[in-house]
Amino acid sequence: MNIQISNLDFTYPNGVHALQRVSLEIRAGSRIVLLGQNGAGKTTLVKHLNGLLKPSRGDVLIGDWNTREHSIAQLARRVGFVFQNPDDQLFKTSVQDEIAFGPTNLKLDAAEISKRVALAIEWCGLENVRDAHPYDLAPWQRRWVAIASVVAMQTPMVVLDEPTTGQDAFGLARLAALLDEWTRAGVTVIAVTHDIDFAVEQFPELLVMAQGQVIARGDASVLEDESVLERAALDAPQLMRLARGLGWQETPVTVENFYDVLESHRG
Repeated sequence: MNIQISNLDFTYPNGVHALQRVSLEIRAGSRIVLLGQNGAGKTTLVKHLNGLLKPSRGDVLIGDWNTREHSIAQLARRVGFVFQNPDDQLFKTSVQDEIAFGPTNLKLDAAEISKRVALAIEWCGLENVRDAHPYDLAPWQRRWVAIASVVAMQTPMVVLDEPTTGQDAFGLARLAALLDEWTRAGVTVIAVTHDIDFAVEQFPELLVMAQGQVIARGDASVLEDESVLERAALDAPQLMRLARGLGWQETPVTVENFYDVLESHRG
């Protein structure tokens, strides 16, 4: 199912106009990342996808559901959401019970719940802590518990708010592998991140926001536009900056691409 956002405006009770006339379509199975400085409207936008926020003006459609007409609980069947702070969504007394909570609410049978929990634990590397209390874990592990609880729901859409925070190289590799698993399964993945290097390496589509508006959308080449970077208060990815410093016309975004271009210049 697709996501259709039409003329979306949102104003917080304190008067902050966080979104202004946002219109876009996200096709089923897309893998897209939202970039921009704090206050650009990224998290406000994605919170409209599962009904945490309702439009001040305009409409958000998740498939054929208008979010105005459905509860958060109903929308949770279509959109899994991993919060920026995982502590905002963890409340059970064991990792296994936390992961099982969503599928249990779907009233699935015990065998299916067990299967989903086992898969989520495997994908998220939680085998050794499945019986632990989530709040006895390190912050980076709690983030993986929150991610696993969404994996177990098997929703057709997933939103990840700052998923790379606190992750080391092994965690980033595991996250990249999980993104690939979701893509193979046809899941729509929408992420918000300040990690621009991870963003351009792992997401084929970028959406750049500034002052509550979408100012650019496309592949990593949109970040070659200095006016976009300046307006969004973003730095270009490291490899792009290095390529420019070397005087290259090419702008690689992965280490593999960089070495390929390097070899072509040596040859």
